[in-house]
Amino acid sequence: MKPNLTRSLASLLLLTVLLSACLPPSAAPDAGVLATMVAGTLAAMPTVTPGPSPTPGPSPTPGPSPTPLDTRMPDAGGSYPPAADPLPQPAGQTTILLMGSDQRPDHPDFRTDILVMVVLRPDGSVNLLSLPRDLWVYLPGKFMQRINTAQEFGGFDLVQQTFQYNFGFAPQSFVLTNFSGFQAIVDHLGGIDIYASQTYHEARDGYFPNGYTIQAGPAHLDGSTALWYVRGRDVYGDLDRMRRSQEVVVGIGNKLLSLDGLTRAPQLYADLRAAFVTDLTIDDVLKLLPLLQAADPAKVHSYALGIDQVIPTILPASGASVLLPKADAIRVVLQQALGTP
Repeated sequence: MKPNLTRSLASLLLLTVLLSACLPPSAAPDAGVLATMVAGTLAAMPTVTPGPSPTPGPSPTPGPSPTPLDTRMPDAGGSYPPAADPLPQPAGQTTILLMGSDQRPDHPDFRTDILVMVVLRPDGSVNLLSLPRDLWVYLPGKFMQRINTAQEFGGFDLVQQTFQYNFGFAPQSFVLTNFSGFQAIVDHLGGIDIYASQTYHEARDGYFPNGYTIQAGPAHLDGSTALWYVRGRDVYGDLDRMRRSQEVVVGIGNKLLSLDGLTRAPQLYADLRAAFVTDLTIDDVLKLLPLLQAADPAKVHSYALGIDQVIPTILPASGASVLLPKADAIRVVLQQALGTP
C-alpha cells in the first residue's frame, strides 16, 4: 500500500477541491456562511467577525454557544499562555486542514473531533499531521478551550487564529464534513479498504455485549464501520483515534484512485456535493496541480501530536479531561511536518 499512498492521497485531495470547484457560481454559498457551514446537514451559523484581540482576560460567555469549561490556564495562576513564535515555512507549499465534525441536524453546537492537516511540499513530500481533539489551547480574543471548539466558536477564521497563536502558523485552507457526510462518502464509494496497523476492539451499537473488532492487517469497511472506527475512543483514547483517522483517509484516497476518481469528478460531485464543504476555489486547484504531480512515494510521512507532546490533565474547576500542550515538544513535531528550515 505504501507505494500508492502519495498518489491515493493526492487523488483524494484533488478530487475534493475539484468537486468543490464544480459548483456553479450562482449556487456557491456566501463566503460568510461558508466559514461555519457544516456539510451534509446544510446547517449554518453567521460568521463571528473577530475584532482586534483584546488584552488577554476573561471573555463573556457567547450567547448561542456552550459555556466554556474553564477560562483559566490550569496551574498557571489563571493566565493565558504566550503566543508562539512564528514558524517559518518553505515557500510554495500548501497546508489543508481536514476536519470531521460531530454536528447533527437541528443541533447548532458541534465539535471538530477529527483534525488532520495535509502538507503538500514543493520537494514532492506529502505529510499528514494529526492533532488531538482535547488539546487545551487559547482561542484568541475569547478563552481557553479544547482545540476542537474553534470552528464552532468562530469559523475557520478563528481556527486559523488559534493555530497561529498557539503554534506559530495557520493552515491555509480547510475541508469539513460531518458524520452523515463522511458515511455517505464511504458508502457511495462501495466501502473502503484499509490496512489497520493494530487490532482494534471496542463497543459498537448493535454488537452488545461483545463489541466489534478490526484485526490488524487488511480490512474492508462500509460507511457505518468506518465511522465507528474513526470515532471510537472509550477504550483507546483520542491519541489512538488519530492513527485510525489517517488510515481511513488513505483508504478513501486509494478507493478514489481505483475508481479513476479524477476523471469522474463531475459525476462524483453530483452525488456527493452535500457531503463536505471547503474554501478551496478553482484557482486554488490549478495551483495545487504542480504539487500533486511532484508527489514522491518515497517522501510520505505521518506525524501526530501524541503522548510525548501533551500532558493529560483533569481541570480542577470542571473535572474535564484535557491535554495540556508541551510547547517545545509540539514545535519539534510541527517543524518536521512543515519542513521548517
